[in-house]
Amino acid sequence: MAQAPPIPVAPQERPRSSGPRVQALDAARAAAIVGMIAVNVGPRKSDGSVLALVYGLPVGRASLLFMLLAGIGMSLLSRTARKPGGKLPWKIVLWRAVLLLGAGLALQIMHHQVSVILPTYGLLFLLSLPLLKASTPALAWTAGIVFAVGPPIWIATQVASGETYRFIAPTLLDTPIDILRGTVLSGSYPVVVWAAPFLAGLLLGRADLRNRTLHQRLVLWGAVAGVGGYLLSRLLILAFGEPGRRMGWDHLVSAVDHSQMPLWLVSGVGSALFVLGLFLLAEDVVARRLGALAAAGRLSLTIYVGHLVVLAALVRPEPHYLHEGVFITASLSVGAVVFARLWTKRFSTGPLEYLLRIPEPFPRAPHTRAAP
Repeated sequence: MAQAPPIPVAPQERPRSSGPRVQALDAARAAAIVGMIAVNVGPRKSDGSVLALVYGLPVGRASLLFMLLAGIGMSLLSRTARKPGGKLPWKIVLWRAVLLLGAGLALQIMHHQVSVILPTYGLLFLLSLPLLKASTPALAWTAGIVFAVGPPIWIATQVASGETYRFIAPTLLDTPIDILRGTVLSGSYPVVVWAAPFLAGLLLGRADLRNRTLHQRLVLWGAVAGVGGYLLSRLLILAFGEPGRRMGWDHLVSAVDHSQMPLWLVSGVGSALFVLGLFLLAEDVVARRLGALAAAGRLSLTIYVGHLVVLAALVRPEPHYLHEGVFITASLSVGAVVFARLWTKRFSTGPLEYLLRIPEPFPRAPHTRAAP
C-alpha cells in the first residue's frame, strides 16, 4: 500500500527574530509534501531508469521527515511549559490528538489507496504529553530506549502470534480494539516504531535552531547516518543472508523502506536530518527566494487532505506508468504550491489549519499561537 504523508501539525510560535528559521522549517515541510505526493501517486514499479531512481527516493524517507518535523513543532509549542511556572498546553494538544485521530480514520475509508498517517500522529501527540516538561536528558534517554526496543517489540509480537502484519490501515468503521492494534502495531505507521523519529524531533526542537554549527552537523551526520545505515545493512545481508519471507529476527538486518527495522530508521532519520540541515543552512535564501514553497509548508494539512481527495476522486486507478505518475505528481505539487501562495497572501491560516485552533468552550492559552 502506498505511503501516506503525515502532516506536522504541532504549532509553534513565530519569534520575530527567527523568521528565516521558521520559513526554513516550512520549506522543509513542503519538500516532504512533494515527496509524499510522489510516493502516494505512484506507481511503485521501477523500470531501472535514472528518472525512476530519482522518483523513488522519497519512499520511506519523506514520511520520516514529516514525523521529525512534527516532533520539532510539538517541542516549540511546549517550550514555555518548560520554563519555571510554565503551564502545559494540554488542552490544545488533546484537541489536536482527537482531531487527527478521528479525521485520519475517516479519511482512510476513501478509495485513494494510501495509508493515512494522521491516526499515528494523533496517538503520538497524546502520548507525548508526559514528556513535554521532562528534562532534556530524560527525553534523550526515552528516545534512545524507544529506538532500541521499538523494532524488536514489533517483531516479537509477530513471532509470538505467528502472524505477519500486512500493513492494513485502520478505519473509522473498525472496532476500537482493531483501531488501537492497527495504530500501535499492525498498520503502516506503527506507533511502537514511529515514536522514535517523533521523539528525535521533540529532542531536536529543544536545540538552538539558529546555530549555524548545528545546521552543519545536521547535514554532515545526517548524510553519514543516511548512507551508513543502508551500507551496514547491505554488509550484514552479505554476511548472514537475505531475511526470509516470514517475519523473524533475521529481519533486523534490513534497511528496506518501511521495514520498521533499526537500520532503516537510522538511514531514514539521517536522510531527514540531512534535508532539514540543508534548508536551515539556506534559511536566508529560503526567506528571499522560496516564499511559495514555505507557504505550502504552512498549509500542509490542507494540501495533505486535498491530495487524498484528488487521488480518490480523479486519479485512481491510475497511474500505471512512470511518465503518468511524474506528470500527476508535478501537476498536484505545482497546483498545491500556487494555491498555498495565493491563499497566504490573503489569509494567515490555511482552511483546514484553522480547525487546529482549539474551539470554544476551551479558549486557547495566551502563550499558544497558530502553527507556521
